[in-house]
Amino acid sequence: MTIIETPIKDLLIFEPKVWNDSRGYFYESFSQKTFDEAGIEAVFVQDNQSLSQKGTLRGLHAQSAPFAQGKLVRVLQGKVIDFAVDIRKNSPTYGQHFGIELSGENHKQLWIPPGFLHGFLTLEDHTIFTYKVTNYYDKASEIGVIWNDPTLNIDWAAHLDAGEFLLSEKDLVLGDFASFQSPF
Repeated sequence: MTIIETPIKDLLIFEPKVWNDSRGYFYESFSQKTFDEAGIEAVFVQDNQSLSQKGTLRGLHAQSAPFAQGKLVRVLQGKVIDFAVDIRKNSPTYGQHFGIELSGENHKQLWIPPGFLHGFLTLEDHTIFTYKVTNYYDKASEIGVIWNDPTLNIDWAAHLDAGEFLLSEKDLVLGDFASFQSPF
């Protein structure tokens, strides 16, 4: 597995070696040894999975301590544009975001440590998104920022017409980044 650094410290791309033949493919989707060698101290406690139609936008979310989560995200089927926003107050990249296309074809994964908001936009119908997390879900610890915040300036529409976005009621009422008080 190849580990690729992003412009934001600690946010990493994992690109597995995929073996293809006439039967299909095989790859190692997770190895604790690879995480250990990368210096990532993570113990995963739960796997989550969602099925979404084209245009579904989920985010931007995180959980505050003591339920902060690290996430290893990937797509099993379909395609997304995935974004992480650095909300670590002492980070030189505070408020900056990184986006990557994850798909059932490219098999790439993104490691998002605690201290980041996370969101994704599905680019195909029947997209299956899955992620391993380092802490359990806790509703009282949920934090977030509205998906179209002008300060963050994430260009979701570069990937799909904004008129096609499907959002939850919860995601439509999140606050803006200017008033966001990061707990990290």
